[in-house]
Formats: sequence, structure tokens, C-alpha cells
Amino acid sequence: MFTFTHLLDVNNPTIAALSFLLIVFAVAAGSTLRAAIATSLVATACLNYFFLPPTGTFTVADPQNWVALFTLLVASVLIGRLSSQVRSRAQEAIARRDELARLFDLTRDILLTTEAPDPIAAVAGHIGRRFRLSRVSIFRHRDGDWTEHHADGRRLEIDEPSLDAVLSGAQATLEFDARERAYAGTSQARTRDGALVWLVPLRLGTSTVGILAVQDESIEAGTRDAIAGIVAIAIERQQLLDERKEAELVRRSAELRSALLASLSHDLRTPLTAVTVASNNLDAASLSEPERRDQVDIIRTEVARLNRLFENIVDMARIDTHAITAEPQWVQPAEIIETARHHVGRQLATHPVALDVDEALAVRVDPRLTSSAVAHLLENAAQYSKDGTPIEVRVWLESGEIRIAVRDHGGGIAAADLGRLFDRFYRGVSGQHRFGTGMGLAITRGLLGAQGGRVWAENHPDGGALFTVAVPADARPIVSVDEEENE
Repeated sequence: MFTFTHLLDVNNPTIAALSFLLIVFAVAAGSTLRAAIATSLVATACLNYFFLPPTGTFTVADPQNWVALFTLLVASVLIGRLSSQVRSRAQEAIARRDELARLFDLTRDILLTTEAPDPIAAVAGHIGRRFRLSRVSIFRHRDGDWTEHHADGRRLEIDEPSLDAVLSGAQATLEFDARERAYAGTSQARTRDGALVWLVPLRLGTSTVGILAVQDESIEAGTRDAIAGIVAIAIERQQLLDERKEAELVRRSAELRSALLASLSHDLRTPLTAVTVASNNLDAASLSEPERRDQVDIIRTEVARLNRLFENIVDMARIDTHAITAEPQWVQPAEIIETARHHVGRQLATHPVALDVDEALAVRVDPRLTSSAVAHLLENAAQYSKDGTPIEVRVWLESGEIRIAVRDHGGGIAAADLGRLFDRFYRGVSGQHRFGTGMGLAITRGLLGAQGGRVWAENHPDGGALFTVAVPADARPIVSVDEEENE
């Protein structure tokens, strides 16, 4: 009032009323409706006290001044109410925008959830994180039983009768409340620890597949129902993914069976034919002793090849049924390589083997599985390199693992084969016309996997293919008898 009466020298009631009205508008635009009404009352009292005669009192001498006071008060209240409604609508629009953004983020999270151990529990976790809910659980109803999926291990334990009641109510009617933007059937229940939760049916079309349980009071009914709809779609999507995986497994199984039959029919026919011809030749009386020995060598070679083929089939079956168990023991790496060379001695007959290994160390691995895996790599190196070219084997310790590298001097690995070398029955671009079932490298990976090992392939910079085996192993130096006596 000092500013009006002394600094600005305002004495006109009309100018003062308009100024007060402007102040009320400013308060109404930036504050609540109650604050605007309180400001309008104070402005009306000040206008009466300071500007309407007789000044200095709250008495109104001229009846027309009552009209001015009433007009100021009503205009202030109306403007305050309108401003409050506009602000409320703006806040509601922002809330709707944030709700849509969270629902969009939730759908994106669900689309990215494919390989989780429990995808439905992961969906519950996404809901809790996006909407800041204390606890979220999803209950699926299949074959008369309830399956529970909880977000982040925070369980909402709800009695089955409560779930059954919500399920039966949701299946009875399908009514939509346009005001709440939600379908009928949502109810509240108490958990076993006394918490009050909302139970929202999960509907796929007209059928109910489960119930969404959330512990929170801040989410509107329409938002809860929208979340439930997204969860229902997520459940259906997961079912489709599972069905697709099963179909893919069936397809791959059929392909494997077809490949196995085709491979065996070819790889059995060749050695059997050779054995039959050689055995028939032995009956010929005209054969000389050297020719007879050659026929016997052919029979032995082909029988050994058949024996190797059946060993591969047995190993593959053991890998598929997880019947392989590692039995680690202390052994010298050179013994592993020597055993592997003995397994494929005939294939290595035309290839010198260069061995680089520290014979003063012992490692704790399963020698049977490791030597069998290395034998397949040696056989593969001999098969894909020319006779007379060396095969290099290097053994060393690195990062708590024993590593065995097998390098040949062949043509290397084609770029198209690098990603599929260890697939079953895959024989590569350069191996289509060679003998073999394509099981060797797959068996190598399976034998190493049984003891936590791995294998990978690459092309050596100086030419040829390089296969590296890595098996977790403890190591210790070998103490000779003389050293033990000196100690």
C-alpha cells in the first residue's frame, strides 16, 4: 500500500482495483486455487480500506462501491479457478505423456528380453523399475495350477483362493469402464504378510491367462490395466518363442539325422567295399607274397577306419546324453600328445610331428578326454595337408590353463568355414570330397567342454590352419629322484 499511495501516488480506486486484479491473476497463475482466493480477499479488503471512501475504515458509504468490491472478488475467484484448472490439465497431460513413455519403455524392455532364465520374472522386474513399484509378481494359470514369477526375488505371497476368485470373476464378464480406462475384474487382496495389493487379470482376447499383482497406490486403474495388457502380450510372445525354439530343435534334429544317415551310408560303404575287395583278392592263388601283404594292409587300414568311425559315433552319443565326466589327474603334457599320436598313428604316418613342450612340468587334467580331443585335431591336420608336410604341436601354460596348439601347413581355413567348423557333420568347403563324417571337431569341442575347456581355430600368418585347445589346469614342476634324495 505504501508503494501505491506514496511512491506511485495512486489514489484512483479504478486503477487500484485493476492493479489488485493483476496481482491476483499472477498469484492464480503460479499458485494454488486457495492461495488465489486468499489473495483476492486480501485485495478486496485493501481496496475497501485504502481507496474507497471513507478511507481508513472498512465501511462502504456508496452502494456502488459494493458492486466494485463484489466484481473484484468474483473476477479474482473465477480467474484463480480457471488458472488452477489449466494448470491441472497441464499436469495431467504431462502425467499422461510420462505414462505413455513408461509404457513404451516397458514394451521395448520386453522385446529385448529373450534369453533370460525366467523371462516372465524379468518382465515383472521391468515393470517394477519403470513404474517405481515396490513389489511386482505375475501369476500364470496353466493346467489348473498357478506358476509364480517375482521381480528381483521380492515375493508377493497370495493365497490361491484369492487368485481363483479374481480369475473366475475376470472370465465371467468383460466390461470396459471408459472413465477409468480399464476393464472390470480388478480387485484388491492381502498378502500373507498383510500388504494390500492390486490384482489385475491378464487377458489375451477374451481369455484370462494369469494375474498381475502390484503393491502400489499411485498408479491409476487405466495404467494398471494397460500394463496388464502388455504383460499378456509378453506371455503370448514368450510362448511363441518357446514354440519356435521347439520347432527349430525338431528341424535341426531332422537335419542331423538326415546328415548322419547320408554320411554313414557314404563313409561305411567305402571301407566296406575296400575290405570286401581285398578279402576276395586274398583268395586268388596268383597273388605273390608282397601283393598279399598289401591286401592285408588295406584290410587293416579300412578296419581301423571303421573302428574310428564307430568310436566317433559313440563319443557323439555320450556328449549328447551328458554321459562324459572329467576325471583329472596329474600327468605330463608330453604323455597327452604321445597318446593322441598313438590314436591316429596311421593318419600321421606321412607327416613328421614337431613337438614343443616343457617336460619338466606336470598338469592336472583328464588325460583321456584331452588326448582324445587333441587326436581329432591331429587327424584333421593330417587330412587337410599334403603328405610330407610337418604338423607342429606346441604346449604351454597361460592364465591357469594348459594350451595346446596344432598347426598344419595346408591351404588354411576358408572364410566361409570359420564360423561353422565345430558344427556337427560340417566338412567345410575343401572337405566335401574327402573321407570323414564331419564329427571330429564337434567331438573335440564336446570332450573339452566336459572339463571346462574350449577350442578355437584361425589361419596362421605364415600359412596353414592353427587350432588351439585351452583346458583349466593346475601345474607343478616335476621333481626327479636325484633331487628328492638331495633334499
